[in-house]
Amino acid sequence: MVVGPEAAGSLLVGSVVRTSVDIGHSGDEDAEMHARIAGVVTGMAGAVIFIAGLTRLGFLDSVLSRPFLRGFISAIGFVILVDQLIPEMGLNEEAKRIGGVSHGSSVDKIVFLVEHVGSAHGLTTAVSFASFAIIMVCRTLKRRLQPRFPSVAYIPDRFIVVALSAVFAWAFRWDKKGLEILGDVKSSTGSPFPFHWPFVPSYMKHVREAMSTSFLIALLGFFESSVAAKALGGGEGRAGEGLQGMTLSANRELIALGVANLVGGCFMALPAFGGYGRSKVNASTGGRTPMSSVFLSLITIICVLFLLPYFYYLPKGVLSAMVSVVAYSLIEECPHDIKFFIKIRGVSELALMFLIFGATIFYSLPLGVALGMGLSILSLIRHATKPRIQILGKVPGTSVFENAEDNPRSLEFIDGCLIVKIPEPLTFANTGDLKNRLSRLEATGSTNAHPALPRIRPVEHDKNIIFDVHGVTALDGSGTQVLTEIVEGYIDRGVRVFFCRVPAKGTPIYTLFEKSGIVETCGGPDHFVGSVEEALKMTELDNADNWYTDHPNEEEA
Repeated sequence: MVVGPEAAGSLLVGSVVRTSVDIGHSGDEDAEMHARIAGVVTGMAGAVIFIAGLTRLGFLDSVLSRPFLRGFISAIGFVILVDQLIPEMGLNEEAKRIGGVSHGSSVDKIVFLVEHVGSAHGLTTAVSFASFAIIMVCRTLKRRLQPRFPSVAYIPDRFIVVALSAVFAWAFRWDKKGLEILGDVKSSTGSPFPFHWPFVPSYMKHVREAMSTSFLIALLGFFESSVAAKALGGGEGRAGEGLQGMTLSANRELIALGVANLVGGCFMALPAFGGYGRSKVNASTGGRTPMSSVFLSLITIICVLFLLPYFYYLPKGVLSAMVSVVAYSLIEECPHDIKFFIKIRGVSELALMFLIFGATIFYSLPLGVALGMGLSILSLIRHATKPRIQILGKVPGTSVFENAEDNPRSLEFIDGCLIVKIPEPLTFANTGDLKNRLSRLEATGSTNAHPALPRIRPVEHDKNIIFDVHGVTALDGSGTQVLTEIVEGYIDRGVRVFFCRVPAKGTPIYTLFEKSGIVETCGGPDHFVGSVEEALKMTELDNADNWYTDHPNEEEA
């Protein structure tokens, strides 16, 4: 997995820098302070990731839903595309003259571009758009040819575009015709890798501004790294695309990424995480072990130390075109996901995607992120707290019992018995509404019925209740207490309670049943049987015993 800055994280860092400029903590042209702010954000993101790894929070990569990530990543790609159109069209000076454009929403920038398209610099626009078109054409051709000719992956098309554009700018003196070029790239400290400890008292004002953004960068970065690692190293990718002999540990990944970003923050680096795109390119060009990333880092250092002067004449519009290609790659998977959710009628998923996209485009990136995370967490809580109890009916002529709500007309119901299946662990999260849903199931035969509906099922059908608890693989104190109260309530009403498919004696769940008094309240271990059929036979025996108790003369006869 190749680790480096990602578009989403870099844009979020830019939002922190922009906020610092807006409130007056740094100047608009103070590049060194902007770099130090980036180092603070990176260091804080690294600290969050590192602490999460130490506390074994690797399971958090499953918290964010796919629609949230797709909507957010697509919005970031769109934002970057719009941002890069300004330098690609040579409108930087016009945007500075008007003021407020660079800090506005994407819609504001689109309006600016439409109103000032006539002021665009012709040469800059031509070079930028031509570079973008050439890269996209080469990208498409390589994708189509690579299955038949794998060696085309080694053609450095982007490097060729960069090198030729720099040569042409030098040969034809495009910088004298108004084309912005890269120029000298020098460190203000005189060192190519200056060390600055990010957590110093004078930077506390930036720490407060960057706290929430750093947490978000850490979460998104870890999620993308996890996706890349699972796809390329965990066996989910196609043959020949993964790293050989590598196993994935989410907690170790957290610690490694945390250390990398803590160190990077000391050198004012951008947040770095594993990217699926670059990792896949690395794997497709022959990288099979982590040493490929080490060599890539060494080559990058050599370029920074010795080759930067040769890019003096590199047009800035070409760099913007390179960024636009990356932004396009963030958007291109969105139509596939939209088609899939339309196909399965995933209305809620589509609504979440478009809501996040719209909030990011029309207002700001932080609002889109906050809205998406809030809705995803609410959806997760709603899913976790909803009991999924079922009423069971018997398939005629068999000993199979199925959910009666799916197809009630094809199932038989046992007179005097209510068979309830609990197909999930019982914890504090999902037992809060268990009593109400069970009462609704008794009254109407469905948990989806409105609570205000009158009782439909006769009371005599609930003389015996059988709980199928095969799906209860975990039980905590709150769940045990609620279940105890439910059983006691049935016994007080004269309803006999049976449990089937309960874990064996000595297991933690059965021990909780004993300690809480559920076993004794039901009538002892005899009321805990291995199947629904056995429980039904027990109800018949109890019915016979009760009948003879009420008619002693019949028993003597």
